[in-house]
Amino acid sequence: MGNVLTTVKRFLSNKNTVTIVGVIAGILVLYIGYNWRVKQATTPVQVPYAKVRLDSRHEITSEDIGYMNISSEVVKKSPNLIKSANQLIGKQIQYGNAIPANGLFYSDQVVDKASTPDYAISNIKDGYTVFNLNVDINTTYGNSIYPGNYIDLYFKGVDDGRKIIFGKLIESIEVLDVRDSSGQHVFETSSESRVPSVLVFAVPDEMFSLLKKAQYISGSSVEIIPVPRNASYSANPGETLVSSMYIRDFILSKSVALPDDLLNNATTDNNSNNDENNNNIQ
Repeated sequence: MGNVLTTVKRFLSNKNTVTIVGVIAGILVLYIGYNWRVKQATTPVQVPYAKVRLDSRHEITSEDIGYMNISSEVVKKSPNLIKSANQLIGKQIQYGNAIPANGLFYSDQVVDKASTPDYAISNIKDGYTVFNLNVDINTTYGNSIYPGNYIDLYFKGVDDGRKIIFGKLIESIEVLDVRDSSGQHVFETSSESRVPSVLVFAVPDEMFSLLKKAQYISGSSVEIIPVPRNASYSANPGETLVSSMYIRDFILSKSVALPDDLLNNATTDNNSNNDENNNNIQ
C-alpha cells in the first residue's frame, strides 16, 4: 500500500503529468461549456403568434393566439418580444399598427384599452369638452400631428380697423385623435392613405366656449391654427392655458354672454307654458 501511495505521489509531482492533466481538464471545461452554450442557444422557447391578421384597435382574445417554438437565441435578441398570452389577452392592437397572420407580438404593438383614442374621448375629465378643429394636409404640416402630441392654437383675425390680429391663443393641448372626412382614424392603418380633416382634443369648458365664439365671428376671416411643438414639449406638457388676454377679450367683445337669471327665467317660462298646455288638454 505504501508503495502505491509513493508511486501516485511521484506521478502527480511530475511536471509533465501535471501539464497533461491541466490540458485535459481545460479541454473538458471548454467542451462542457461549449455544449451548454449551444444547448442554451438552440433550446426552443414557446411564444404566442397571431393566427390571423389583427388590425388596429382589435381587442385580442385567446382565439386570436397560436403558439410556436423559436430559438432561445432569437428571444434573447428581442427584448420587446411578448412571451406569454397573459400579456396579450384583453389588450388592443396599437393605433396605427397591425399584426400580420403568423406574426409575433411585440410590446410596442399592443396597448391597454385605456390608451386608445376612442377611450380617451369617451372618458375626458370633468369640466372638459371635446372640440373638433377642421384641418387639412397643410395645416397639419403634411400630416405630422399625431394623437398624443401636444400643440398650441394660434388665432388669426381682423380687428375693426381692418388690421390683422395674429398670436397664440391657447397653449399645451393634447391631441386625442386625427380623423379624415369620413370620421375614420387617420393613423390606424398603414395599408391605406387617409387625409386629415379633423383634430380632436378636449379643453376646459370656458376655452371650448371661447373657441366656438371665435369660429362664429362673422366677416373677419377667423382661423384657428394648430401648431405642433417638439418632442420634449409633448413629454413634459404644461397646463392648458389661454396665452393672450388681448385675443381673448377681442373674441368676447364680439359676443354677448347670456346672464344666468335670463336662462333660468326662460326655463321657468317654458315649464309654466307646458303646465298651462297640459291643463287645457285636461
